[in-house]
Amino acid sequence: MADMSPIDVQKALKGADYPASRDDLVSLARSNGADEKVVDKLSHAGTKKFDGPNDVQKAIFGND
Repeated sequence: MADMSPIDVQKALKGADYPASRDDLVSLARSNGADEKVVDKLSHAGTKKFDGPNDVQKAIFGND
């Protein structure tokens, strides 16, 4: 995967229950077989808790 897309993140977080902690989402992404780039971005997201998928996208891609 050359670049990570929002769809890659959505696939990695399939089945996530929100609100969710960063650690929970990292674990879910790993168990969903996410690319290491996605896992790394989640691991280093500045937010510790996410209220929903939009929060995740903002933290990873900076979409305000």
